[in-house]
Amino acid sequence: MMDTLTQFFGSDLSLWGLFISSLLGATLLPGGSELVLAGVLALHPELFWPALLLGTLGNTLGGMVTFGMGWMLPQRMGGSQAAGPPPAYSLRVQTQQLKHVEKVRNYGTPALLLAWAPLIGDALCLAAGWLRLNPLQAALFMLVGKFVRYWVVAMAV
Repeated sequence: MMDTLTQFFGSDLSLWGLFISSLLGATLLPGGSELVLAGVLALHPELFWPALLLGTLGNTLGGMVTFGMGWMLPQRMGGSQAAGPPPAYSLRVQTQQLKHVEKVRNYGTPALLLAWAPLIGDALCLAAGWLRLNPLQAALFMLVGKFVRYWVVAMAV
C-alpha cells in the first residue's frame, strides 16, 4: 500500500501535501497552496501534470465545501432583533456580503471563474451556494478558473 502511494505521490508524498493544502486553502480557512505547488514543482519538475491536476482538484473540492456551506445557510435571516440600528461594523459586513451575492445573482455560475481570487473567491462560492445555483455548473466554472490560476503558477516555476 505504501509503495503504491509512494509511486503515485512521489517519494516524500509532496503531491498529497499539495492536495490537502489546495483543498483547505479553498475553504474559509487561510492557506497558500500556490506556494506549495511552486515548491513541489521546484523539487519535482517531472510531476508537472499530476501536481497541476491534483492541486486543481483539491482547490475545486474546497470551493465546493464553501458552496455547500452557503447552501446550508437559511434563505431568510429570521428571529428577534434588538431595538435600534445595527452596529456600524454589522452594516459594513452586510453591505460587503450583499455585493458578492448581487454579483453572483447577476452573472450566475460564470462568476465562479473568479473563485480562485484572493478575498472574493470564498465569498463568491458561499454566495453561489446560498443562492442555490446549479452545483454541477458551479463546480465546472470553479474548476476552469482554478485550473487556469494553477497553470499560470506552474508555468512561472
